[in-house]
Order: sequence, then structure tokens, then C-alpha cells
Amino acid sequence: MIIAIDFDGTCVTHEYPRIGVDIGAWPVIKELGLNGHDIILLTMRSGNELDEAVELFNKHSIQLYGINHNPTQHRWTTSPKVYAQLYIDDAALGCPLVRCEGIPFANWEAIRKILVEEGCITKGSVDEDNS
Repeated sequence: MIIAIDFDGTCVTHEYPRIGVDIGAWPVIKELGLNGHDIILLTMRSGNELDEAVELFNKHSIQLYGINHNPTQHRWTTSPKVYAQLYIDDAALGCPLVRCEGIPFANWEAIRKILVEEGCITKGSVDEDNS
């Protein structure tokens, strides 16, 4: 499955242009990759701010399939919309959220539960202490 994931408010807290605080996304995203899913970083960041976000994926040993694009969709469409089968974004309707000082961000504990229930990852497939 191709999964597009937002960055600010989804992988880290909202602190643009700085990198926000870790909110628990990395073990789950890593687990998705280890379970054979292709991860696309889908963010409004560009330039140095985008480079810093990509570096965080590298730091967590998460291979990206694409950055703000799906590398294979050009074969069948010229649409600028990034094609994925699943989008994880704190701004998406239905994304589980938690609030910190009133600011919402993605709730990765709840997201992981949904992904396990949907069969995207297997229960207990990654030891989170080793992420």
C-alpha cells in the first residue's frame, strides 16, 4: 500500500519553520515500512525546511518512496495530486487527534491501533524500544 504522511502536526508538533517535538510517529511509520508499505512524505515544507524533515526520516531509518510526489503515477496521469491509498494528516477528517495546550496533532497510539485493525501492520511486529 502507498501511504502519504503529512509532517507538521502529524509526525511532530506544529512549530514550523522549526522541527516540532516528537509525538510518537516514528516507530509506527517505521513499522509500516517494515511491513512492505511505501511511504510518501506529503508536506507544504520546501527548501531547507523540507531537507530538515527528510533528514528526520533518515535519522529514524525510514526509507521514503517519494517526497511530495508519487514516483510512478506519471505513467498513468498528469494530475498534480499525489496518489496514495491512505493519507495520514492531522488536518484530515477522521484522523485521531490529541491536544497539547489546545493545539491538535496526530494521535499515533490511536493511529497504530487503526492500522493494526486494518491489517496494515501486525500486532507487536516491531519492538518500539529499538526504534
